[in-house]
Amino acid sequence: MSQGEESLLFASLGVITVFINFVSSLLSIYYCFQEKKPSVNLRWNGTDCLVTRRAGRACNGSGLVAMSHWAGHSPTAAKVSLLVLLVSAVCSRTSLSERVAEFALTKIEESDIKDDSGKEPIADDDADPEDLEVFYPTHQWQALRPGRKYFSRGPALAVPSCLCPKTVLTRISTKLIVGQAVPAGSHVRLNLQTGDREARLPDGENGKSDTRGEKRRRRLDKMDIDSNSFTSQELKKALAKMKESEKAERMAHEEEVRKKFRPIHQLKEEFEKLHVKMETDYEIMDKLISKFNSSASTLDEKVAALYDLEYYVHQVDNAKDFLSMGGLQLVIEGLNSTEPVLKEHAAFVLGAALSSNPKVQIEAIEGGALQKLLVILATEQPQAVKKKALFALCSMLRHFPYAQQQFLKLGGLQVLRGLFRQKGTEALHVRVVTLLYDLIVEKMLLEDSQHGDQTEEKIQQYRQVKLVPAVVEQDWCVVVSKLLALPEHDAREKVLQLLGVLMAFCRERYRGDRALSAALGLLRSEYEELAAEEQRDGDKDGYFKELLGSVNTIIQELG
Repeated sequence: MSQGEESLLFASLGVITVFINFVSSLLSIYYCFQEKKPSVNLRWNGTDCLVTRRAGRACNGSGLVAMSHWAGHSPTAAKVSLLVLLVSAVCSRTSLSERVAEFALTKIEESDIKDDSGKEPIADDDADPEDLEVFYPTHQWQALRPGRKYFSRGPALAVPSCLCPKTVLTRISTKLIVGQAVPAGSHVRLNLQTGDREARLPDGENGKSDTRGEKRRRRLDKMDIDSNSFTSQELKKALAKMKESEKAERMAHEEEVRKKFRPIHQLKEEFEKLHVKMETDYEIMDKLISKFNSSASTLDEKVAALYDLEYYVHQVDNAKDFLSMGGLQLVIEGLNSTEPVLKEHAAFVLGAALSSNPKVQIEAIEGGALQKLLVILATEQPQAVKKKALFALCSMLRHFPYAQQQFLKLGGLQVLRGLFRQKGTEALHVRVVTLLYDLIVEKMLLEDSQHGDQTEEKIQQYRQVKLVPAVVEQDWCVVVSKLLALPEHDAREKVLQLLGVLMAFCRERYRGDRALSAALGLLRSEYEELAAEEQRDGDKDGYFKELLGSVNTIIQELG
């Protein structure tokens, strides 16, 4: 209930009382002049008062009901009625004046708000709205305490404005302090009998309080926090000091970093003094390509340029830049050089750029790189040149079914088969076996993978590559089996892997090959001893045990 509503309530009660007394007096005067003089029976707060010409009774209270009876009246009744009217008006005025002092509607005199020293307290109009005492009520009605300026320790709901004529607390206790805060959801009422503002917690469905303020109060009580310990200004100063401390620490850290490291602009200046310029990979490759393509460059300078280019084009982005700068075509043309060392390094750069880079692979095969590489492998060339050419060929064929198809059409398998008949090419045999194994397994894994739109398209491309029939037709089964006589364990591992893949296509050929059976028997005996030695050393799943497993698997399939 607001202040205006309280004032209107009490004013209405006074006016109604005076009006009822006035009406009753008029009735009494009226009946005095009638032939039939009625008697007036007045009921006042449950007490009957009979007003006649000979006697009268004054009654005080807050309610009046006039009951008319046709009885005789004298002029004295009129006088008595007027007297009752005056007394009622005085009582109503007195009652109203006494009640106004009990509520927050009373205007506070200046003497009431002065302290002991006679000075008026200064109200902090700009006080923080959160600087309120949080009143934690219970389920019983409690009067809100007066007090001084407090801190709110949780979500609180200020007392409604109808109960609080002022919104700012002072440090001086007054007759009725305003602005006390209560937890959100609390019930607040004005006691009309005592004039006190009271609050209590609401009841939940189960009869228990379920307000957040009550839960927060329990949690804060456990923390033993004193709400009067700090003021808002003290907290603000503390936060400012924290920020200053953090700023000082950050500046100290930056100063420490400056002492350890020099800024980039200083480094650039020092490099310029040393005539050293910081360049990007693109700029470096551009210079190297220019040097390789320059007719004024010597053979050693061209070789050095290719050697440096191989380092940069390993990166996919650099290889694409190398392509856009025209370097790829220059390297492909370098495969036709009459200088073997230029052929070797050109093939080396080409293989590095082709590795896992589809865009470069497509440009290379369209630029005629595949034909030139096969020519190098098929003709009389130093082993170092053929080794780098085979490296470039492997980089082009892996994960590129179109290049594999062109490789078969150009007679690539026959070219590789011819390497086994040439002397001094034993180091290339294992590389060829590894290439064939990778190409066959690559197709098998793709066919076994989950199908998608791109996968289906790629499978269709691989189905056009008839690699395994060509391998069987050109008698690669026998060529591969003879490589088991190689002394290196790594080479034997590669051969055993290819034999395992070709077993499904060359089983009948292998069953009639006594040399293969003898070689497998020797390998099993050797690897049994090596595997047993590994186990004695504590290596249960060692390298030789894996090789022994591969040998036993092939023997079982042949048996």
